[in-house]
Amino acid sequence: MSVSAPQQQRTPAVGEQAPDFTLKSTSGESVTLSSFRGKQPVLLAFFPLAFTSTCTAELCEMSEDYDGYAAAGVAILPISVDSVPTLREFKRQHSMRTELLSDFKREATNAYGVMWQDAFYSNRSYFLIDRDGVVRWAHVEQNPGQKRTTAEIREQIEKLL
Repeated sequence: MSVSAPQQQRTPAVGEQAPDFTLKSTSGESVTLSSFRGKQPVLLAFFPLAFTSTCTAELCEMSEDYDGYAAAGVAILPISVDSVPTLREFKRQHSMRTELLSDFKREATNAYGVMWQDAFYSNRSYFLIDRDGVVRWAHVEQNPGQKRTTAEIREQIEKLL
C-alpha cells in the first residue's frame, strides 16, 4: 500500500513564532515548547512511527550524538503520534538517551502542518527554534522514508549559534 503525499497544510515559515504545544513524554512528564523560551534553542524532530527502520535509525543517531546536541545547548524533542507506552518501549529497546514526545491526538502535528492525512501520522520533519521561540530552520521530507543526517542537522544548529 502506498502513502500519498500530505494534503496541503501550512507549516510555520522561517522567521515566524513556533506554534506552542504541551505533550506527554516518555518520562511521564508533560513538555511545553514555550517553557524553553529565553533558555535554549529546540530541535523538533517529527517522525512517523516507532519501530520502523528509518525512524529507528534516525532516533538512534540522535541518541548517539546526544552529548553533541547538549554541548551546543540544544534541546531535542522527537515527536511521534505513537502512544506514550509505545514510545517508552521503543526508547527502552534502543537505549535512547532523549525523551520522546507523544502527539497521540495529532495536535502538534496538525499545528506544524506535517500530517500525512491518508496514513494519519506525522511526516518526517525538522524545526529548529531559537531561544525566542522563532523558527530558524524548517525541513519537511518529501518522502517519510528519507531523513536528514546528523551532520546536516548539526550544520543548521551551528548557523543558529
